[in-house]
Amino acid sequence: MQTKYGTVKKAIKSKILDGTYEPHHKIQSESEMMKQFNVSRHTVRLAIGELVSEGWLYREQGAGTFCADRTRRDAQSNSLPRKNIAIITTYISDYIFPSIIRGAEAYLSESGYNVSLFNTNNNHEKEREYLEKIITQGFDGAIIEPTKSAYSNPNINYYLNLERLNIPYLMINAYYDALEPISVLVDDERGAFLQTEHLIKQGHRDILGFFKTDDMQGNLRMKGYLKAHRMHKVPINPKLLNTYQTDEKETKPVEELTQLLTHIEARPTAIVCYNDELAIRLINVLREKNMKVPQDISIVGFDNSFLTELSEVKLTSVQHPKAELGQTAAKLILDMIKQQHNHKELKQEIKSVKYPTELIVRSSTREVPVKGRDLEKAK
Repeated sequence: MQTKYGTVKKAIKSKILDGTYEPHHKIQSESEMMKQFNVSRHTVRLAIGELVSEGWLYREQGAGTFCADRTRRDAQSNSLPRKNIAIITTYISDYIFPSIIRGAEAYLSESGYNVSLFNTNNNHEKEREYLEKIITQGFDGAIIEPTKSAYSNPNINYYLNLERLNIPYLMINAYYDALEPISVLVDDERGAFLQTEHLIKQGHRDILGFFKTDDMQGNLRMKGYLKAHRMHKVPINPKLLNTYQTDEKETKPVEELTQLLTHIEARPTAIVCYNDELAIRLINVLREKNMKVPQDISIVGFDNSFLTELSEVKLTSVQHPKAELGQTAAKLILDMIKQQHNHKELKQEIKSVKYPTELIVRSSTREVPVKGRDLEKAK
């Protein structure tokens, strides 16, 4: 359990690290902090005293306590790369993340860099903790997968402070729109368009869509699903569009599909899934209902992961570059570091990368008769 003075110390340090307190900026008075944290003056002075001795603050007699200017000291220590890169992802060992990380780690290691891996579990508090480590522990740069990228991020100030301190960072899989960072992405919208168009061209009209909407990818994939319906003039049934959050991914889609399958008259003939992980989970639901894929219902995944070959029905899925995406991110962050250190040989502008998508067709989908129209007209 954290001590009272530790809580005060951490709060002051966080305001320094997120840029709230700039160099030579006067911090709150002792009285204000006593009231804010409901602690004694002794507790506040103990916290401030440690931060002064550690070089985060300085005192001026009769004027108050100020944020120290660490920029010059940090700039001196940053004059040469220390060969340390941070990789922050929402998950490390799950699903496609190991492949992405291996791609980045292999390239960085070959270039002589040490890699530190951090896992946020899609939690903003964890993200903040690791951003503080990047700022304080001498990292040359960072590759970051943003946490809940569809939402306003409470850690934006930390990213702005990274920029102020000239610590390069880029984002993978998604990005925070307000920051407009260099990023390495997959064309999620186009990928979901291809998923849905494939099913429409096979004659499907009642296409169930599942999309995780607390990240940018899920929203773009939902957009692609809707765009394919509109382009092919297929009416969208709102009851067939389902969304969920990360913490609901193991329960809500399963419950929604189970509920829909109880109504035979409104039963969908195909499913577009946010990713392969979800597709396999829903295939298990169908199996429990004695429904066969693709004879009774077609299903399409996204990411072309190892899961596509695990089921007895090989899963149609959208290609994801995985290791190549990680390698590209690693190359770009090293280019950004070189540019930061004014290497004259790097003159070109560093740009974001978006990988095109391709649908890998396997045996989880099949053609069905088009109700009331010729199949060719849907193509």
